[in-house]
Amino acid sequence: MRWLLTLFLSLVVLTALQPWLQKLGIGRLPRDFRFRIRGRDYVLPFASTVLLTALMFLIGKLL
Repeated sequence: MRWLLTLFLSLVVLTALQPWLQKLGIGRLPRDFRFRIRGRDYVLPFASTVLLTALMFLIGKLL
């Protein structure tokens, strides 16, 4: 249950910070879905979310 909450919160944060994170290459990984509906871009950064969640998990374990 905790991992699901972490994954959801990471997805929300990544979506909100998408314009800034695109400059770093986050959101352009395989399995990050991008689509356009009625002239508006939508991004679902699944692979980036998993990558950043794993990175935060490792940092948390080291501290």
